[in-house]
Amino acid sequence: MPTSYRKRILRQIVNAGKRITLPFILNQENAYKQQVRTLKKLLSKAEFTEFGVTYGFSDILNSKSLYRSYKQNVPLMDYGRMHDWWQKAYNGQENVTWPGKVEYFALSSGTSEGSSKYIPVSQEMIKSIRKASLRQIISIAKTDIPKDFLTKDYLMMSGSTSLYFNDEGKTYAGDLSGIASGNVPGWFDRFSKPSHDIRGEKSWENKIERIVEEAPGWDVVAIAGVPAWIQILFERILHKYKVKNIHDIWPNLSAYIWGGVALEPYRKSLDALMGHPIMYFETYLASEGFVAYQAKKDGNGMKLNFRNGMFFEFVPFDETNFDNTGNLKENAVSMNIKQVELGKEYALILSTCSGAWRYLIGDTIKFVDLDNCEIKITGRTKHFLSLCGEHLSVDNMNKAISMLSDELDAPINEFTVKGQTIHGKHSHHWYIGCDKPSLKAERVKSLLDQFLKDINDDYATERKHALSEIRLTILPHEKFIGWMQEQGKFGSQNKFPRVLTDEKYREWVGYLGIREEASAS
Repeated sequence: MPTSYRKRILRQIVNAGKRITLPFILNQENAYKQQVRTLKKLLSKAEFTEFGVTYGFSDILNSKSLYRSYKQNVPLMDYGRMHDWWQKAYNGQENVTWPGKVEYFALSSGTSEGSSKYIPVSQEMIKSIRKASLRQIISIAKTDIPKDFLTKDYLMMSGSTSLYFNDEGKTYAGDLSGIASGNVPGWFDRFSKPSHDIRGEKSWENKIERIVEEAPGWDVVAIAGVPAWIQILFERILHKYKVKNIHDIWPNLSAYIWGGVALEPYRKSLDALMGHPIMYFETYLASEGFVAYQAKKDGNGMKLNFRNGMFFEFVPFDETNFDNTGNLKENAVSMNIKQVELGKEYALILSTCSGAWRYLIGDTIKFVDLDNCEIKITGRTKHFLSLCGEHLSVDNMNKAISMLSDELDAPINEFTVKGQTIHGKHSHHWYIGCDKPSLKAERVKSLLDQFLKDINDDYATERKHALSEIRLTILPHEKFIGWMQEQGKFGSQNKFPRVLTDEKYREWVGYLGIREEASAS
């Protein structure tokens, strides 16, 4: 690409970034004021939809306290409560929860439930995702990354852009990453890899093979995708071209943008595939929208995407608001951005420009910086262990596995755990993926147990009383990948469940060919 053309494109990117960069949020009060303005715009836009009429959006807009009236008129919603509304839109009906016709629906790749969820993706949401993506790119460019970062190639390991019609032939459905990557701006498309033809591949295996074939012809400076699949891609590139590290193929690779799962279990393996250190940036692109992104090099949290078509609420993730299976209670109470506290765990509630209203998306978060409204994901509302009060979150598990990996000097790329009650006794059964043959299960179990005690006081207490046993099975990493293939979850945004439900546990032990133990989650 000619240098003059690259410079012109670079100016376009920078100017676009200047137009959409948000003002610096100094405190929660300013953030709340911005959020109320966003809520008002959302309600005004959807005032005369079927949902808006049913729940009195006009009355809310005319009330003295917009947010208080919104909470009083519109109940908190989980997928079950929103499903009937979204099903109408999915069948082609217009003006249901968002004005006009919603043509795209994202198939949620969450691991909590067995069946897929269909989440509406409006044209306004596609624009919102574009803006948030550009904000993150601009923020990365402001670090000490090479100055020509913005005009080199970007590799997006997304889902297939080949969507499919529903049974009525009136709407499209597919992976959100595929929908988003199929709607990138024209100027960015020139730098985006792989090609449209490869992006449209429905077979993840074929997609990886074609990317590996074309990899030497690209000058990749940044890559985005789920860690497990990026690791597989790198390993295959190294194997095919007989090189020592990925920088032998892409010498300018400087940034990895990741999301979907915690990086800790994969960091050691990914670092080993590099020729030199790169920067890691977390992103929070849920099926419901682009929620947050890491704006600072080596940052500990992600900045919430304010003034971008989403209104945030937060429900304290505790026994007052949730039952022991992670379901919202009828009397659950939400908070706004002005009311949250540092370090407390909240379930995230979204109202969006796709017609989600006070919707529980299933993720739990903590605030790590209130001045900049930065968060970190701690897990899922239905992905935690509390058989007897141990309150073990996925965040706790990720930290313990990271400590275990460091202590053993062995990459642990995947893990899962099942809470069990056998003959009235509570126990946890861990399955960890590691290819180091010298590991002894008893030592690994003892270390993991101690790390969890150090991290979580409730766990430490219950290990002395009700939580009587910890068991651990070490498996080759390929067992986890094989199970994902068998489940039809190979590639894209799919993740291995960190906590197994009874149904998933039966499938897992069946795949492993071992006898299922009597259990209860």
